[in-house]
Amino acid sequence: MRLTQRRPARPLSVLATIGALFLTGCGTQSGAPGGETGSSSGSRTIRAQQFMQLTEVHDETGMTLLEGPVFGEDGGLYVVDVTAPEGRPKVMRVDVRRKTSRAVHTDGRGAYTSAQFSPYDGRLHLSDFAHGEIVSLAPGGGGDPRTVFSGDVDGEPMNPDDIAFDPRGNLYVSDSRGLSEGTARGRVVRIDRKSGEATVLADDLAAPNGISFDADYRGLWFSELTENRISYLRLDEAGAVTSRHTAIRVDGGIAQTDSIAVDADGNLYQGLHGRAGMAVFSPHGERLATVELPARAEGLESATNVAITPGGTRAYLTVSGPAGGYLYTFDALAEGTRQSNGG
Repeated sequence: MRLTQRRPARPLSVLATIGALFLTGCGTQSGAPGGETGSSSGSRTIRAQQFMQLTEVHDETGMTLLEGPVFGEDGGLYVVDVTAPEGRPKVMRVDVRRKTSRAVHTDGRGAYTSAQFSPYDGRLHLSDFAHGEIVSLAPGGGGDPRTVFSGDVDGEPMNPDDIAFDPRGNLYVSDSRGLSEGTARGRVVRIDRKSGEATVLADDLAAPNGISFDADYRGLWFSELTENRISYLRLDEAGAVTSRHTAIRVDGGIAQTDSIAVDADGNLYQGLHGRAGMAVFSPHGERLATVELPARAEGLESATNVAITPGGTRAYLTVSGPAGGYLYTFDALAEGTRQSNGG
């Protein structure tokens, strides 16, 4: 992602953290439309179509980056803009039937990289990458902000990137600690809903980013951005790890593995940071499809995440770059579920 140099209106430490995140996660140019990002024997190309533009590049931060698309029970599609400055919408609600959007939340502090609704209390949870916090908002209106988690985990601060919930409302976080330094110090962290206790499930990871349960909630998929690999953690009923292995290697070229969503058939939708495309894999690692934008789409360099309509196959892809922040649509391979909403 090319970053335009602007005079920052945000605290320098926050902007530096955000800048390091995107400079590390993006190439200097987008991949060629129609090209493949990995072994794709037998896979097909799915052409996504432009749905609507949500944001423009912000003068204050020199960028825009849409993330965390998630459907609420009200039918609205909620999206975060990671780099939105104070006064601009950091969380938006999109009416996909009317193709309209409205602001849900803004503040002068957070750099929110993901969004998920809790199955326990229905509140919208956001990961604040810059401040190492998880905050939540009231359902629908987006008010009543609360800090769900903050502080160190095993003596080290977090850089929470993506989040996922199990059916009981326990929270699972990809902690991208070490991203800006280029060191493998990332973690997968479980936060207990009742006690608030944080437990490290995996460590020494290379900037973990995407995280999602599989279709049966038997384990977690997570991607490591600077290694372009997807791993699998099998969990027991108490949420403890019983095994871990590398499951899929993504040959992304200049692109890197971003967020993950899973459809009703267990297929993985792997977002790509630094390329406006998405790779789709079966739960057995077979490359099923590549989601591409039309060749005429210019100035769009990252397809970070996707939300698939619950009970349907219409998918909404968050795409960003110098041209702004957009939603693109395509038909997913299977119906959407809770895991099909971008964490």
